[in-house]
Amino acid sequence: MSIPATMRALRQDSLRGPQDMRLITDAPVPNPGRCEVLVRVTAAGVNFADLSKSHGVFRDGPRPPYLAGFEAAGEVVALGEAVTGPVPGTRVAGIGEGAFAEYLVLPAASAVPVPAGWTAQQALGLLVNWPTALAALKLGRLEAGQTMLIPAAAGATGQAAVILAKHYGARVIGTASPAKHATVRGLGADHVLDSRATDLAAEVLRLTDSAGADLVLESAGGSAFEASLAAAKRVTGRVVVYGLAGGEAPITNWELVYKHQVHLIGLNIGVLIQAAPQLFGELMGELFALIAAGVVAPGASTAYDLADGPKVLAELEARATVGKLALLP
Repeated sequence: MSIPATMRALRQDSLRGPQDMRLITDAPVPNPGRCEVLVRVTAAGVNFADLSKSHGVFRDGPRPPYLAGFEAAGEVVALGEAVTGPVPGTRVAGIGEGAFAEYLVLPAASAVPVPAGWTAQQALGLLVNWPTALAALKLGRLEAGQTMLIPAAAGATGQAAVILAKHYGARVIGTASPAKHATVRGLGADHVLDSRATDLAAEVLRLTDSAGADLVLESAGGSAFEASLAAAKRVTGRVVVYGLAGGEAPITNWELVYKHQVHLIGLNIGVLIQAAPQLFGELMGELFALIAAGVVAPGASTAYDLADGPKVLAELEARATVGKLALLP
């Protein structure tokens, strides 16, 4: 395959958000270095982390100008030094900076083969949303018969969490805007609450006979963080925090002692991959076993042209999207 010298890509030019992301046509095609592969991108995944980076709130995030995106799936087209596989022609998914582009460099060791029968677009989420959801369940010690609260249940990670929690025998309470309730119910959630309700914690307590949820997945941040803490079961309840879409939300030691006696667990899948590679390997092994068993099926995503990236990110920021979002170079 002939590899061009330049490519189409989305470049972030400021830290003012996706409004300052623009399509360029002369980005240099990267060269794979030692232990890296070059991938021709078929589909790139859109994530809240892309928004955080564009606003400059992602810890140690890139400084503009930079090529945006970090999740993609496609075909290996060239190998760097010391790489024996995956061989050219292999379809893979992976994480690497600059994914909103026609070509992307990935570490060879972390380029995951796309499951047989899946398209590249369906494979988006295999290294971000599904592992995050599964890690949250494992770190949160979810057991069959327990109640799990999943805010933002219509999002890509939320949907994965609903499917996995039901598979492992949990009672699931999801939250979403009313237009998205049917989607969440279709995934198997036992109850779906309006995410804009003024007293979400009270609704959760009503559904659990005042006990609260055993496990809460928290990604909203901001004012919603208080509701997640209040909805968790006293003393034994766990709150796994994996996002801050609504901004930072402080909590004090006084509040943990006198107001919210819960277990707080922070989760960042990138840190988990680096700091606990054995655990991540176990998660991916379990995930692919669930794929083989048919529990995790090829996912649907809403696809847009690469040039529409800024608009798609703006809609994601406005909570106007459902499920996985993809950009097609």
